[in-house]
Amino acid sequence: MNRTRARLSDGREIVYYDEAPGRAPVADPRGLPPVEPVCEVRRDPLTGDHVTITGHRNTRTFLPPADQCPLCPGGPASEIPDASYDVAVFENRFPSFDVRTPPVPPSIDGVERSRGAGRCEVVCFTDDHSTSMALLPVSRVRTVVDAWADRTRELSAIPGVAQVFAFENRGVEIGVTLHHPHGQIYAYPFLTPRTERMLASASANPDLFGDVLKAERAGSRVVLSGEHWTAYVPAAARWPVEVHLMPHRHVPDMAALDAGERDELAVLYRDLLRRCDALYGAPLPYVAGWHQAPVGEGRDLLRLHLELFSIRRAADKVKYLAGSESGMAAWINDVPPEDVAERLRAAGA
Repeated sequence: MNRTRARLSDGREIVYYDEAPGRAPVADPRGLPPVEPVCEVRRDPLTGDHVTITGHRNTRTFLPPADQCPLCPGGPASEIPDASYDVAVFENRFPSFDVRTPPVPPSIDGVERSRGAGRCEVVCFTDDHSTSMALLPVSRVRTVVDAWADRTRELSAIPGVAQVFAFENRGVEIGVTLHHPHGQIYAYPFLTPRTERMLASASANPDLFGDVLKAERAGSRVVLSGEHWTAYVPAAARWPVEVHLMPHRHVPDMAALDAGERDELAVLYRDLLRRCDALYGAPLPYVAGWHQAPVGEGRDLLRLHLELFSIRRAADKVKYLAGSESGMAAWINDVPPEDVAERLRAAGA
């Protein structure tokens, strides 16, 4: 992997990850004004949850036509000036968190508030607008894995960052605003509620992830496995389609993976995505998120793993998060996890 850094015309960083050396970045011709994000975090006094307020994001690009895609290479609308690329990562123009956000008063009407200081990046998996992660060659998926690992290492070093989350939203049903194959990385200035809950469970059982993996590997919900990784539908799956992909070794984040683990991950992850698309004979809308250990306290307790889920519960039906899920965070799943695992295994035949 070859890494090349450059700057966009408004000062944001862009990093190219190429499979061959020799890139000479093209200057961004757009002459954009400097980014002036206003990101604020407020703490819900009833639950303790952090809620991020970002008024500037309401004007972000929304489903532009293909000829105006900002992730396609070159052109006046593109965020990526070069004529081609393998993998490109750049600072989000409409970030949820940014170190440049201005200070805020410590409270508002008795509610704790703070700067949303962190970083948000866009990860473009390919310069081909019409493909998907599942259709990329294994070599390109491996480059994406290396980019995730490199960005995790760099973002974790930003002062005040508490955890780093790499994810892909795929499909209009999920709410994507750009069709081009891409994901995002959030460097949060706080621990997210899901991470805090996993930390609490792991604090009571330091070998929690090893115990879960051992039980799942002995059960009926394994979808695929290799020397270093196992993909399974969790016994308490919340979503109609939900698969976790976990390394056999306890590692905190992507940056800690060795070469063998990264090689196998590229193969198994692509295989998993292809099975998901074969499930209903059409591209599956999904969120695929890499849960990584916190940067600071609790880092030794959480194991890196992927959680992929889809709202599609049948070929012609989607699951809406209505009263019980949205109102009370009490999940009801209409699809037995064992059935999903069996169908995903069969989808790879």
